[in-house]
Amino acid sequence: MLSSSDFASASWALVILVDHPSEGQKEVPLRVSGDLHIGGLMLKLVEKINIAQDWSDFALWWEQKHCWLLKTHWTLDKCGVQADAKLLFTPQHKLLQLRLPNMKTVRLRVSFSAVVFKAVSDICKTLNIRRPEELSLLKPSGDYFKKKKKKDKNNKEPATKDILNLESSPTISGSPVSPGLYSKTMTPTYDPVNGTPASSTMTWFSDSPLAEQNCSILAFSQPPQSPEALADMYQCRSLMDKAKLNTGWLDSSRSLMEQGIQEDEQLLLRFKYYTFFDLNPKYHISKLSSSAEIQDFTNESEVDEVEAALSNLEVTLEGGKADNALEDITDIPKLADNLKLFRPKKLILKAFKQYWFVFKDTSIAYFKNKELEQGEPIDKLNLRGCEVVPDVHVAGRKFGIKLLIPVADGMNEVYLRCDHEHQYAQWMAACILASKGKTMADSSYQPEVLNILSFLRMKNRNSTSSVASSIENIDMNPECFVSPRCAKKHKSKQLAARILEAHQNVAQMSLVEAKLRFIQAWQSLPEFGLTYYLVRFKGIKKDDILGVSYNRLIRIDAATGIPITTWRFTNMKQWNVNWEIRQVAIEFDQNVSIAFTCLSADCKIVHEYIGGYIFLSTRSKDQNETLDEDLFHKLTGGQE
Repeated sequence: MLSSSDFASASWALVILVDHPSEGQKEVPLRVSGDLHIGGLMLKLVEKINIAQDWSDFALWWEQKHCWLLKTHWTLDKCGVQADAKLLFTPQHKLLQLRLPNMKTVRLRVSFSAVVFKAVSDICKTLNIRRPEELSLLKPSGDYFKKKKKKDKNNKEPATKDILNLESSPTISGSPVSPGLYSKTMTPTYDPVNGTPASSTMTWFSDSPLAEQNCSILAFSQPPQSPEALADMYQCRSLMDKAKLNTGWLDSSRSLMEQGIQEDEQLLLRFKYYTFFDLNPKYHISKLSSSAEIQDFTNESEVDEVEAALSNLEVTLEGGKADNALEDITDIPKLADNLKLFRPKKLILKAFKQYWFVFKDTSIAYFKNKELEQGEPIDKLNLRGCEVVPDVHVAGRKFGIKLLIPVADGMNEVYLRCDHEHQYAQWMAACILASKGKTMADSSYQPEVLNILSFLRMKNRNSTSSVASSIENIDMNPECFVSPRCAKKHKSKQLAARILEAHQNVAQMSLVEAKLRFIQAWQSLPEFGLTYYLVRFKGIKKDDILGVSYNRLIRIDAATGIPITTWRFTNMKQWNVNWEIRQVAIEFDQNVSIAFTCLSADCKIVHEYIGGYIFLSTRSKDQNETLDEDLFHKLTGGQE
């Protein structure tokens, strides 16, 4: 039995700093023992403070260890807390400013104790943003707000006037998010023209900050920024600038507090992974049900291939003849036509020569003429894992395809030239699928052809007298729609005419269709979805740029920006990180191995990118809106 004096000697003094919202910070001394658990310590602390309020959101933050003490059943001895520990009793949810992709800023309460993956999920539910796993938080570099700070010094006007305050966020009320914001049993309907919630739907958002504020600020498509605002925006001028910007991605497996984020600090909410799930108007019927234009989607003759396969199976089992649209799937289609070829060599002018080309499976073979097709080809190009770059000028009737084919010592360049847009769309779509290891028998081939043709039509110039007359009647700043580099090359009237010509190709589309067409055009660009980092490959004496995409890694020459080698995720066998020397090592098929150290960012960021893309590739439509968060952390968390 211990006497009172023995118990006193086993206890010790612990001073805790209390972060009280109204009274500021003050120290509270306590007498504790090592067998006291964290929950008991907080109860003892609240009793000592003796202020009647809701303390449920408060938790202990250990300053020296830079961690939260959230396991309330652990004892002080198990946590390693001793008398010299600096503990802060502070709210877990704090104010944070988020700059959205449309340049609007919102202020809301965010959990500083939950890992960033969970915090982003709660933020997206509050803002009614779907697929939160595709977004994350980015801490901008010092140069990002440099211009804006200069302007603020000159104008001496507060920058908070454009901030939408959502301080009464339901995330502080015990549950991580209010069920009224996101319910799997209720599907809100949206106006198909402006995207705002329908009037009957607004009651579902009654407990949301969006219902109390002007929600149209977030729901409406924002007008283009003024030239002055664009001039103040940070714009990357080179791959090195992009690599520098990407250093700021927060670690999804750690909390905001653990990564040094301060209360009311401004972060960027951005799409981190460029693999957009379920991006199709047909899957958004519930959101458009209040409009007659949904009939355009439901009455289409196209049938989902899974439904078609089930229908065929049902007919076949009943003894009838099934539709042959999906039959003979093993009979892989082929393309055969006359194309022009150019293979760059030193000190040789760019001259194209015509050959007979045959495209089958994932390879292209070419012959001197059609009659020699049954013999040995001049060469056979395996396009699996290659880079496919469009080389097109619609007005000049130039329809080219640039192929960068990986070989042992780098990439071989091959240029193909088509005669017209339909030929180009067929061969370009086949090349894109072959680079991913797919053939023309894949169900995505025909949609890819149609997307390419649609993109070419958007680029086609339709000069008409009506366009010329419209220029004088429309108040438009062309500089708001094009890059600064393009704005310097052309006069404003030239740009305005070209913009109006392009607009004629999309003027008759609905807003949803036009947005989807814009995204498809963006996805067709050669550099779409690439995130850049400065790295040093093992065995290489110079620095290179590493491009990370949803399906591949690209080694890029830092000086010229030209791709050197490509590695596909489909060929990846394993990857690991040596945390001591901060080196990422990846092993591919055919005994190909690479290793690199990250110079512009921590290797954990690149490791998380690779694991994150692999995680997103596991999503399927039958998951019923749920995500395997444990799997995400297994693939991205690392073993530091």
